Amino acid sequence: MKHITEDNMVTSVKKTVLQYGGKMLMLSLLSSLLLACSNTAEYKVPFYTDASYTPIWKIDAQAKNNLNHIAPFRFTNQYGRTFSSEDLKGKIYLANFFFTTCKGICPKMTNNIKKIYQHFEGNPRVLFLSHSVTPEIDSVAKLKAYADANDIHTPQWELLTGKATEIYNLARKSYFVEEANGLSKDSTEFLHTENIVLVDKDGHIRGLYNGTIALDAERAIEDIDALLQE
Repeated sequence: MKHITEDNMVTSVKKTVLQYGGKMLMLSLLSSLLLACSNTAEYKVPFYTDASYTPIWKIDAQAKNNLNHIAPFRFTNQYGRTFSSEDLKGKIYLANFFFTTCKGICPKMTNNIKKIYQHFEGNPRVLFLSHSVTPEIDSVAKLKAYADANDIHTPQWELLTGKATEIYNLARKSYFVEEANGLSKDSTEFLHTENIVLVDKDGHIRGLYNGTIALDAERAIEDIDALLQE
């Protein structure tokens, strides 16, 4: 099959127009073609729109608007205050899922997120959201104690609790933290994942990282730096 390039498309349009005549028609078609090409942008950090986490590097403005958005939510943070998706407008953030009594992957994940946080400390455009997957145990007081024990004292980092079904549905159907497997699981089945998700200021997923790996923390820092330039 012949490779289609922008030049091939322009040549094809010219031939079509010559068959029917009309300079104005040719100019109109060429203008529309070039405009369509110019609306497609290539990004340094890809978009992800489903559980397969297939990267999308080039996208036009209309397709970008139709990408998956993180669903609206409303939870309670470690200070007993309501925190919702409305508080994230215009913010870049990392989201992860943990529980305060976890002795396995959660401490490693928290330490790596702290490294990322330290790079962006004091930047109000970058936030961190840690959702409890055992909200029936992780009360506001438990979250506050966990924050104190891990030296998390910043308005940039929210430890969140709420209804388990809402947290699990958000994790599996908006963040896709369990990839394809998560979509078929019952919302009450226990969620335990080391995945951390990067979301841009428009609510689009832009990165997936293993929270237990230091190298992935460095990669997340690089991606957030790039998003801050968009």
